[in-house]
Amino acid sequence: MLRSLYSGVSGMKNLQVKMDVVSNNIANVNTTAFKSSRVMFQDMMNQTVANATAPEGNIGGVNGKQIGLGVQVGSIDTMTGTGASQTTGRALDFYIAGSGYFMVQGSGANPVTYYTRDGAFLRDSKGNLTNSAGMKVLGRTSTNLTTPTEYNSNTPDAGISAEGTTGALVIPSSIKVEGQVVNFSTMAVDANGLVTAKYGDKTYTMGKVSIATFNNPEGLEHAGGNNYIVSNNSGAAIVGGAGDNGSGKLQPGALEMSNVDLSTEFTEMIIASRAYQANSRSITTSDEMLQELINLKR
Repeated sequence: MLRSLYSGVSGMKNLQVKMDVVSNNIANVNTTAFKSSRVMFQDMMNQTVANATAPEGNIGGVNGKQIGLGVQVGSIDTMTGTGASQTTGRALDFYIAGSGYFMVQGSGANPVTYYTRDGAFLRDSKGNLTNSAGMKVLGRTSTNLTTPTEYNSNTPDAGISAEGTTGALVIPSSIKVEGQVVNFSTMAVDANGLVTAKYGDKTYTMGKVSIATFNNPEGLEHAGGNNYIVSNNSGAAIVGGAGDNGSGKLQPGALEMSNVDLSTEFTEMIIASRAYQANSRSITTSDEMLQELINLKR
């Protein structure tokens, strides 16, 4: 009798976890590049009442008898499917049309590298390319910020650091051209992540946005602020350019929408609610049976 009470309690407790996850998904339906989660359940240990027996002689085999002891959360998975593209028309908004992640760096003596799908960037007062939280966007940087290399479509990567090296991307307010100081005019980032800036009447190569991919992106840990960090099961970041390693090209002027499907979440909410009621009913029914047992003494 007590087994049914505890099974019902385990069901209610774990369904509350499911409701927590569903509620978080719904709350983030408008969060840029948010990845929804799902809860997977597993049965708990079973109490063996009688062991199975093998066939012997003229007697056939008999299956074992086991009574389950409830449910537990097996996993909470992050659904890493790409969200839809939302056109913004803003030059420093970027959508990754693939499985890659932007790399941004926090502050401090030993800054942590974060990974994000949120491509809403800006250029701060010192020329740093940052996200909305002020974290610097990482990429292959110009080897000479004072006098960068003039852009040439035949050799677009000329003048930037080698593959595999990353640093904070900076577009300074002025550069030197033939000994003359020339002020910044405009900048652009193309589908390959190449950052160019116009000073005077010429265009210069300032760097290239780095994109990271992972062997197991579902293993990344949420760090808040639309950011993730590497975990023991995500694997190390595989750093390359846009389009490398299946990361996808960049789409300027657009952001990734949340991949939350409201119809699915509301359906899961109804299922969780009804299952919670059913588990609570199993507890009240077990209580009524216990009450009948106590009443036998009267």
